[in-house]
Parts: sequence; C-alpha cells; structure tokens
Amino acid sequence: MDDKLPAPLPAPLRDLLRQKLVDSWQQALPRLTRRDTWIPRIPGKTLAVIGMRRSGKTSLLWQEVARRLEAGAERSWLPMLSLEDERLLIHSPGVELLDQLLETYFQLQPQARQVGAQRGCLFLDEIQRIPGWEGFVRRVMDSEPIDVVVSGSSAEMLSSEIASNLRGRAVEAVVYPFSFRESLRHLGLEPQQPSTHWSSAERSRLAHQLELYLHCGGFPEVQGLEERSRQQLLGSYVDSTVLRDVIERHAIRQPLALQWLVRQLLSNGGGGFSLNKLHGALKSQGLAIGREHLAELVLHLESAFLIRCVGVVGGSLRRQMALPRKVYPIDPGLLSLYELEGRSNRGHALETVVLLELQRRGAEVGYLRTSSGFEVDFHARFPDGRRELIQVCADLADPATRQRELRALLEALQEPPGHGAQARLITLDSKAVPSSNAEPSSKAVAWSNAVAWLLE
Repeated sequence: MDDKLPAPLPAPLRDLLRQKLVDSWQQALPRLTRRDTWIPRIPGKTLAVIGMRRSGKTSLLWQEVARRLEAGAERSWLPMLSLEDERLLIHSPGVELLDQLLETYFQLQPQARQVGAQRGCLFLDEIQRIPGWEGFVRRVMDSEPIDVVVSGSSAEMLSSEIASNLRGRAVEAVVYPFSFRESLRHLGLEPQQPSTHWSSAERSRLAHQLELYLHCGGFPEVQGLEERSRQQLLGSYVDSTVLRDVIERHAIRQPLALQWLVRQLLSNGGGGFSLNKLHGALKSQGLAIGREHLAELVLHLESAFLIRCVGVVGGSLRRQMALPRKVYPIDPGLLSLYELEGRSNRGHALETVVLLELQRRGAEVGYLRTSSGFEVDFHARFPDGRRELIQVCADLADPATRQRELRALLEALQEPPGHGAQARLITLDSKAVPSSNAEPSSKAVAWSNAVAWLLE
C-alpha cells in the first residue's frame, strides 16, 4: 500500500490561493438586498446554504460576513472565496486544494488558530467543485478553532446528502427567491409601518406591487426586467436546473419525458397530480417510462428546488398514498412560462406565494380533504405548535365562491386533524373582508388581505 503524502500543489497555485485570500478581505462588501432567510444558530455546526440556482445563495454568504463584522470580528478572519475560479481547477485538484487554502490562511493570520472568544470563518462558495470537500469540512470542524460556511449547486448540495456526508455536523439555510417583502425592499418600497397605519394611497401602491410580484416572481436578477427578457432569463434557469441538476447528475436517459413532465407540473401550479395519470399521458405520447422511474423524476425535480410538493394530511397512510399530491413552482414567475394557452391565473399564483411564505416561516404544510370532499388549500403547523387551516382565493366577489370557500373551512374545523386549528381565508380583495355584523359563520374564520398577511 502506498502511504506517500500527496505531492504539494504547484507554486503558482499556492501563490494564487494566497492572493485570493488577501484580495477577499480587502474587498469591500457588496451592497445587496437584505434577506430574511432563517438561519439556525448552533455553535460547532457548519452552515450549508442551499436552494435553487440563482435564488441568492452567494448574497446570503455576504450577509453572514457582514453580520460577523458587526459583531466585532476581524475582516481578515472572514475570507470569502468562490471555488468556481477556473485557475484553481486547471490541475483538477481534490481536497489538497482546501488543505492548502486552510494552511495559507493560518500562515497569514496565525492568531486565528488560537482558541479564544472570537472565531474566524471560512466562507466557501461553490464548494461542490472540489471532490472530497465533505471530509475536509468534518475535519476542520472537529480539529480547528474556526467555523465553515459553504454553499453550492443544488445538484451537489442536496439536503439528504448534506445530512449523510457531514454526519450531523451541518445545519441548513434554504434560500428561496425574493419574498414579497424582500422584493419591495429591493425596489426601495418596503413599508416601515404596520398595515393598520397605511394610508389609502400606500395600500393601493402595495396592492399594485403584489399584482406585479404574482406575475414576475422573486428571482433577484429578473426584478425590473421587461417581459421578453424576464421570460428568457427564467426559461434559462429552468433549463439549467433540469440539465445540470437532474439530467447530468442522475444520468437521465429519457430527457424528452423529463421535459414533458416539467411542462406538465409547472403548468398546473396548485393542482393535484397523479403518477398513474401522468404515466398514462406519457405513454399516449409515445414516451415509454416506468411508473417508478416517473416517481423518481418528480423527486429529482423537488430535490433541485424547482418544484414544491404538498401531500394530504389526516387519515390512514393508505388514504394519504391514494390521494394526489399538489405541486407548486418554486417561484410564481415560473407559472406564466408554462400556463396553458398563455392564460394568467392569479389564483394559482397567489396560492403559490402563500405556500412559499408558509415554508419560509418554518411551517410543515399539507392540504386537507374533508369527508364531504371539500378541499382546504393548506394545513400549516408552525414551529411554536400553532396550527392553521388556510384557504386562498384571489377573488371572492361571487357569493357562490365565497360560500364554497367558507364551507370547506368550517367543515374541516369539525374533523381531525383540523379540529382546534385557526381557520383563515386569504384574498386579494380587501372589500371581501366581512363587517362586524356579518353572518356568524364568517366570524369563525380569520379574514386576511393578502398584502397585509404577506407583510406581517
């Protein structure tokens, strides 16, 4: 067995690492829109930043650098490096590149190796480019007085793989595209007062901005783009995710079937899907694919953060398996790319935005089907134990629609697992909120204007 140590890195590569470290702590922090992403703060754990491509993971790393600086950390103790630099990868290095990076860092900042109240931190972006990075992170967290924050492509930074490869030494922060509040902040329009203090003009302005957000979505780079450029950019995000995070990563041999599946799922935002029906539809298109493989493709798309799936809650496991799951895109802006016949559906977009906001708030989300067959859009269980039944309806002007939505909520409150939860109806129509002399059934439900609820 050959126990020789690996050959040292070429001198030019070592010099490049040194220069990148020096450059990183002399670089001014970029001016970025502050994100509200929840980050677990657990000492001794690596932070892994994950999410769909182009959702803002690198920006969140910079935000963490700024937070540590505000807490009194030395700038030179917080190097931020992108490992996608082709000059670093020209010799196809492995973990020895990270070892040399760490050693060079301690040579430049020897005091950072001393155990004390202040800790340095390596911020490593696109770390998946280095084979064996997981072992390096485990070793550093176990043996060095320094923290590590990593981010990378969702193809290599799946939640399940982080848990397995880092063996309990990592916590995750999931980055979504901009929320409605973050999009307003990006545009300089974030309200500074609670909704009870908004003027009529501000309410109108915010309602208009929500309509734009429902159509354009929250990916940072598309904010303010004209329609054709926006659609082209969002289409490239989907294509890149499907190609690199699904087809290449999982060696998919039927890309046409996958592309058909993506179009079907993204054109049906908020709708239920059945694997049996999808399998039959694919077969009718002449695309032969096994049902089990189709289920794997859906899982791959969800793992790549392109879609979010919601299952029914309550009842037996057999019932939960039999009823269809509902599918949503990771951003409402993707709906207009794929909705059939180019029709815009505000209801689907609003339902998508509410689901993503619930997940940002840490809720476990499913949907309910009552014994009479009525459906409640979401059953949300929050980290503090609160439960809500949430019905989403863009327009409640039609009395029949209003009655149907209320009846589903009221019936769900009488059945497990809805019993004891808070019922809520979220709508775009502020005029639909009932007055104090409304019928008793309305008073059992919390009515929320979508703008106010999203900006709570």
